[in-house]
Amino acid sequence: MSVAQPSRTDGATVLSCGGRPVAGYVHRPQLPAVLSPRPYLHPVRTLGGVVVTELRPADHGHHLGVSMAVPDVSGGNFWGGRTFVRDRGSVEVDNHGTQEHTGWLLRDPDGCVEELSWSREGRVLLQERRTISTFTLSGTWALDFSSALTNVSGEDLSIGSPATNGRPGAGYGGFFWRAPKEDVATVAFTEAAEGEDAVHGHRADWLALAGRDWTLIFAGANEETRKDPWFVRTSEYPGVGSSLAWQERLPVPAGGTVARRIVTVVADGRLDRPAAAALARKAVAA
Repeated sequence: MSVAQPSRTDGATVLSCGGRPVAGYVHRPQLPAVLSPRPYLHPVRTLGGVVVTELRPADHGHHLGVSMAVPDVSGGNFWGGRTFVRDRGSVEVDNHGTQEHTGWLLRDPDGCVEELSWSREGRVLLQERRTISTFTLSGTWALDFSSALTNVSGEDLSIGSPATNGRPGAGYGGFFWRAPKEDVATVAFTEAAEGEDAVHGHRADWLALAGRDWTLIFAGANEETRKDPWFVRTSEYPGVGSSLAWQERLPVPAGGTVARRIVTVVADGRLDRPAAAALARKAVAA
């Protein structure tokens, strides 16, 4: 990528693919502390113009389009909303952290590389290098999102989730994509299974989420990401994430780094399994 300046609209960097605007990236959002302020992508669109993200929906006001969100970093909430506390349930806790953009390493109309700090109560716990880029793919386009989180706190940390704190099946935390609710059922499927119950909490090289006239195909693009189970919702709301701490906390020793990479194909139309599988293979190989 070159260092050409991307365009901006309403405070957001507009990312393009093949000359078409496809996503807005808000790197310095103005949000209340209870939302765990963090950069996010919204709106994200198909090449045909269909919006496939949702921002601060009524059902979950802390869902911010596409973001890197973790509910428990050694007790700090970088997800937003309530915190699940063992033997107490989901409660309001004054433990919210902030992801702050600290600088660009590269900026280009089709992507960026940035550095961020993850802090709580004025103390930096993690430093992140995040890379976001777009590329065309067989009549669609894909979003390549990678994150490397390094523990700079000077002591060992760990990443948890409501599941590791006592809420079975709620192993969310990491890359998360909130899709829009529609008047038709959203369907999730992998190479081998279909439906929320069948794919939620399972590992698969790729997972598709299909709406009325759009399909998102998520693929782990490095070995560690492919080991993470998928967090999937379709009945309550449509959303997909890659879980960093599904059943057990993920240790992040002092100076250690957690690196994940997901490529998401953003396609017009409601694709079937063979079409989704073909695009997933091409996306990871690109």
